[in-house]
Parts: sequence; C-alpha cells; structure tokens
Amino acid sequence: MRAALAVALALTVLGASACAQSKPDTQTPPPGHSEPAPVSPALAAQLDQARAATAKYAVDLAGAQAAGYKIITKMMPGMGYHYLNPDVQGFDITKPAILVYQRHGDSWELGALEWVWPETPASPPLEGATYGSFDAACHFADGTFVAAAAEKDCAALTPETGVAFGFWHPKLVTLHVWLWEHNPAGLYSPTNPLVPREG
Repeated sequence: MRAALAVALALTVLGASACAQSKPDTQTPPPGHSEPAPVSPALAAQLDQARAATAKYAVDLAGAQAAGYKIITKMMPGMGYHYLNPDVQGFDITKPAILVYQRHGDSWELGALEWVWPETPASPPLEGATYGSFDAACHFADGTFVAAAAEKDCAALTPETGVAFGFWHPKLVTLHVWLWEHNPAGLYSPTNPLVPREG
C-alpha cells in the first residue's frame, strides 16, 4: 500500500509520467526515413547528458527494474511498455521518470524517455518541447490500466487477471523524448510510427 501511494504521489507531483546499434534521434536515420530536425548546441548537450545517464538501461530492463522502475503499462501501440520510477521528483534530464521499452522476442530495448506533470509546465524544460497527454486511469501491478475519472471507480483487482490495484492518477501532461530510437514524427512526438503495434 505504501508503494502504491508513493507511485501515485510521484505521478501527481512530477515537475510540480535500445540496443547498442540503435541510433538516437540526433543521428542519421535508416534509409527511407526522414532526417531528424537539427538541434541547437544547448539542446544537443542536454540530450548527450540524458544519453550518458540512461545508456546503462538501453538493453538492460532488469537493471532498470533494480534501480526502481516498475511497469505501469503493457504494450501501448506506437510507444511501448512504460516503466515508472516513483522516487524521481521534478524534471531532471539525467533522471527520467519513465523509461519506454520495446520488446523484441526475449530482448528489451529502450526507445524513449518520459516525464509527466499534472499540467503543462510554465516554460518548456527542453527547447522546442511539445506535449502529449494521458487520461486519468487506474493502474494495476501487472501493467494493466483502465480509464477512470476518479480513484473510487477503480476495482480492487483487475477484471481479467485478478491482479491487485496499484494506484490512480488524474489526467497528466506527458513529454516523450525519443532518444534511443529514431522517430520520423519528431523527437517529442508521443508516438513513433516505427514502433510496432504489438511487442
């Protein structure tokens, strides 16, 4: 129960949610895909910091889990599996609140980093940042989530698998940074057309 409350608290107060061959968004994309937008030296330096800080998790989901990242969604089309660290507070480019992974058979590859807020930040934390959103939802321990306007609407167990309820959060503002996988839709796009619908 304390862990669930910590996760819920982290989600509501944040900011006030690849393999070695994978190419970050600032590098040349594969043939047939669009060139990434140029970035300023200041943004490039921030992305380098994020890359250095998260490289240890690029193909090591177990390492991320050992560091405190817990599953909060199963495969989301165009995104991946989301893992949240409830101990991460505020915006720190070297400590993303959420790691977004894709699964390829038995291997896992980091695709995007993500931060969440209860409302849009007064000023963008990264140059040119654009945002997505995540509707209010009940989250369960296996990564299942169900849309719900209020926590009182959350069941004690998932209807399908009987897994225990973890936490609820209100509607959130999200910031994805596709650092470990090229995204032709843009560095900050919530979804990536190169990510399969299943994984």
